[in-house]
Amino acid sequence: MKIKKRNGRTVDFNLEKIVIAIKKSFISINKNFEDSEILKMAEEVKSQIEKDYNPEKLPTVEQIQDLVELTLIEHKYIDVVKSYITYRAKHSQDRMVVEGFKEYIKDEKLLNIIRKLRDDFDGSLYKIEALFLKFKSFCKPNMEKNEIRNILIKAAAELTTKEAPKWEYIAGRFYRYDLEKKIIETYDGKDFYEKIKFLTEKNLYGKYILENYREEEIKELEKVMDPKRDRLLTYSSIDLLAKRYLIRSHDMKILERPQEMFMGIAMHLALPEKENKLKWAKRIYDVLSSLKVTVATPTMNNARKPFHQLSSCFIDTVPDTLDGIYRSIDNFAKVSKHGGGMGLYFGKVRAAGSDIRGFKGVAGGVIRWLKLVNDTAVAVDQLGVRQGSCAVYLDAWHKDLPEFLQLRTNNGDDRMKTHDIFPAVSYPNLFFRLAKNNIDADWYMFDPHEIMIKKGYCLEDFYGDEWEKKYYECVNDKEISRRVMSVKDMVRLIIKSLTETGTPFAFFRDNVNEMNPNSHKGMIYSSNLCTEIMQNMSPIELISQEIQSEEGPVIVTKTRPGDFVVCNLASLVLGNINLHDEKEVEYVIETAVRGLDNVIDLNYYPLPYAKITNQKYRAIGLGTSGYHHALIKEGFAYSDEEDHYKFADEIYEKINYYAIKSSMKIAKEKGSYEYFKDSDWENGRYFEKRNYTDERWTKLKEDVKSYGLRNGYIMAVAPTGSTSIIAGTTAAVDPLMKRFFLEEKKGSIIPRVAPELNTQTFWLYENAHEIDQSITIKATGIRQRHVDQGQSVNLYITNEFTMRQILNLYILASELGLKSIYYVRGKSLEVEECEVCAS
Repeated sequence: MKIKKRNGRTVDFNLEKIVIAIKKSFISINKNFEDSEILKMAEEVKSQIEKDYNPEKLPTVEQIQDLVELTLIEHKYIDVVKSYITYRAKHSQDRMVVEGFKEYIKDEKLLNIIRKLRDDFDGSLYKIEALFLKFKSFCKPNMEKNEIRNILIKAAAELTTKEAPKWEYIAGRFYRYDLEKKIIETYDGKDFYEKIKFLTEKNLYGKYILENYREEEIKELEKVMDPKRDRLLTYSSIDLLAKRYLIRSHDMKILERPQEMFMGIAMHLALPEKENKLKWAKRIYDVLSSLKVTVATPTMNNARKPFHQLSSCFIDTVPDTLDGIYRSIDNFAKVSKHGGGMGLYFGKVRAAGSDIRGFKGVAGGVIRWLKLVNDTAVAVDQLGVRQGSCAVYLDAWHKDLPEFLQLRTNNGDDRMKTHDIFPAVSYPNLFFRLAKNNIDADWYMFDPHEIMIKKGYCLEDFYGDEWEKKYYECVNDKEISRRVMSVKDMVRLIIKSLTETGTPFAFFRDNVNEMNPNSHKGMIYSSNLCTEIMQNMSPIELISQEIQSEEGPVIVTKTRPGDFVVCNLASLVLGNINLHDEKEVEYVIETAVRGLDNVIDLNYYPLPYAKITNQKYRAIGLGTSGYHHALIKEGFAYSDEEDHYKFADEIYEKINYYAIKSSMKIAKEKGSYEYFKDSDWENGRYFEKRNYTDERWTKLKEDVKSYGLRNGYIMAVAPTGSTSIIAGTTAAVDPLMKRFFLEEKKGSIIPRVAPELNTQTFWLYENAHEIDQSITIKATGIRQRHVDQGQSVNLYITNEFTMRQILNLYILASELGLKSIYYVRGKSLEVEECEVCAS
């Protein structure tokens, strides 16, 4: 059937429009309804139209609306009829507003986007009239088309409030349309295959895509791309994609659409699948474009491109030699050059006043070297986008620790300040036991070089009870020099730095190593830039020897690569996944784990040591974002302790189960990681330590023993500052900072709104600084049982916090098995977000 619209155009009859109109009438008066009843009434309207249908005299929209009214009256929905009449009047008013827009906008497609708002958003909150008045207030004479589009985007963005948060989605639609117009102006190719050819010729796409995908395969994948998924993106999402992630021409014009970006990443990550690459490309695209998984910033940026460094972060163990220290700084420079962040463990480097070649008191100590690290971070910026990022770890018993704790504070020697690197302290649990039970006790700090020379071992190579035994052995050895401060004075230095700078990050070394599933192959000394990666570490060693050649003696230097840790990250977006649907959860996790495992084989490694370590352990870091978002969707607040803790335990056990199962399935297909034999995975201790004893865990434990495991490390919860904005969710596992605020950037207003904010969720969302921080510690402890690596977790404090309150949080963290604490964020303290780990 055809119908005639008000403007005289003839269009197909659409039953769905009648269904939507009736539903909106019910919803507007908060009247419950059954979908079947609504559909029945709509079908009655359709039947009446069919009965009287005359192709020579087509029914009009007004006649159909009259029939809807009569049908509602027949079903005795008198109150709904009144609402429907109001709905018709509102539509009539909206049509007049659209006529007003026509004075400025001649683009019919853009006008249709405005008209469609009436169907997709609540007209009482999202009035087209309000948009028009805001838009008109910004208008100037003789504006260009692109200026008009920008003003429309700005108008919708500035209408965003906590009462009407979905204006950010409306602004996103206009932004996406503006993006489309700009892309067409630059490149107007006919299909995705031609687009990839064009981008490859311009050296913006890697040649490997066309070398591995045939034209018909790319055209099949193009059919899967769903432009409607752009509607999941907010204004902030598209703004961030446009500024950082979408491919641009060499003269900085955007060439790539969001869905093309998601498919390009998916095609790249599916390459190792050979025969099944189309299947996995479709699956990876599905979870990325539906915003159920986000990949780390380097992966999103560099996948599909000629230069494909896909890893976020690297960790190096700095040896106590001149060559070794300079090599580690050189490693940092190379990592930074390619956009990665770095964690450097300096615990093996001799302290200030140590000896060099037997000469007493001549060593400059760790702090002098950190000046070089700091200057490298500034000098070797990440492709001009931002300066290098590096966290430096030092043990709590290292002689240089007091000066280390003052690197970023307002006191101390300014000549030794290092404001561009991030200090982190590796704590044994003994320190916090003393802080709790005997805070006036002495704390002893040693020179690691002296201990190695006089005791024949390195104190940092032990943990737990064995470390404590060695520590007191050194304390009781009068031949070993030491630096002594009370635990209380040490705590004061630490907390002064925390409150002034948000650092040092905390690394709980005993908890980490006790739960290390690969302790049979090494030791974990520290973490990465964002405190969530925890894998075996060892220094790189150089071995030089003289050989004879025809031209005389030649010095050959060989490198023993050690364990140079690499982080490959992605995050499940908990707020966008149906966590009660086991099939969906397994599908999303299996897809994410497959993609991450493939990153290992696809990655461009800035250093050969990184590739060797990555191949040995095949470590990945599957994390989560949208944690607070998911809590709110469950219907309870962050501080509802009983419900919160139950949620944390059940959901993260479920994630861990499916992540391990997925890795096992890949191992069955492609083989285990090199060091699987004798690991806690293989001998079952991993499962026993976590009390995984029910039937399904027992079955998985047996399967892992039989078929192996593809990845030596699997889960790590990274911060997700930028990628959580793209996914329209809350960052990582942190509570939300604010429900709503407007951020001004370069003259434009960017709305930041809590996900799914409405009258029901508004009071469930609590601001991070209002929450009892012990809840954060306890929830992190519960989740930690299910996370084989770490979690990037922040603490939020106010000016009312005392030293004792902050200390108690760290004591509790140590006791509950936490592995790290990231920043301590005061209300007025701004800290630098980690973008390289954002996933």
